[in-house]
Amino acid sequence: MPAEAGVLTEAVVGRPDPRLRPYVDRYLGYREHTPAPLVRQEVAGAFVVLILGWGAALDVTDPRAAGRGASGVNAFVAGPFDGCCTTRTEGEGVGVQVLLTPPAARRLLGLPLGELANRVLPVDRIGGWLVRLRDELAEAPDWPGRFARLDAALTTRLAGNGPVDPRLLGAWRSLAAGGVGVGAVAHELGWSRRHLAAAFRREFGQPPKTVARLVRFQRAYATLGRELVSAPLDDGGAAGATVAGAGPGWAELAARCGYYDQSHLIRDFRQFAGRTPTALVRPRSHSSNPG
Repeated sequence: MPAEAGVLTEAVVGRPDPRLRPYVDRYLGYREHTPAPLVRQEVAGAFVVLILGWGAALDVTDPRAAGRGASGVNAFVAGPFDGCCTTRTEGEGVGVQVLLTPPAARRLLGLPLGELANRVLPVDRIGGWLVRLRDELAEAPDWPGRFARLDAALTTRLAGNGPVDPRLLGAWRSLAAGGVGVGAVAHELGWSRRHLAAAFRREFGQPPKTVARLVRFQRAYATLGRELVSAPLDDGGAAGATVAGAGPGWAELAARCGYYDQSHLIRDFRQFAGRTPTALVRPRSHSSNPG
């Protein structure tokens, strides 16, 4: 039977060079031992995941389309995805994960993210600089040395690539902050909704309406990692039911995160996480993607 979890033997957080911090919040160095096959269901998100690994390989599968995933990869770029994926690995995985917002990924990778939307690409399909960087990280003797090498490579990329269109960057920030509709953002720019959607999809990988939904889902999903929400719904239990002292119920969570109601929240979780909120708070529910 597949293993339910791996053993994380190392997890080291690195802070990037100050020049990079508007683009990269942190580096995560990891080493995980999985003696038997480990399968995770990875949630969708308005982010790009860069994995520079040199250990056990992963298979990444998008159940909606076989060609979007990748097999036998340990260094790749993924997303942004508007649906959940499955990863499978066995052995000892070691590497560095860098989580990027789409504007940061657009700047550092130097390519429109429409080419990456709902796809996983090995780093050799992105650029030789990422292959060389992965090899240098593998050869470095320790995590501080690896993080310093990341700083040098990403700072060089930052200097060599032009900035993101400031109009689209402002639109991204407005939508990521929440509470602003796509129509209002388009009006502020003096663009039609159609033009905004096409430009957003080309540069950031997903249209603005989807980005707004993903950002809202990420907030709700992150809340599940901080507060035990125990409404025994299946998903038809009493709205707002809670365990005393265990945090909010689903209806309260939906209202707090900007959903119309509890059913709206559950529909988004089914699409973006592949499971209901109830299933996600059960033990042995795994995703390595952040909320």
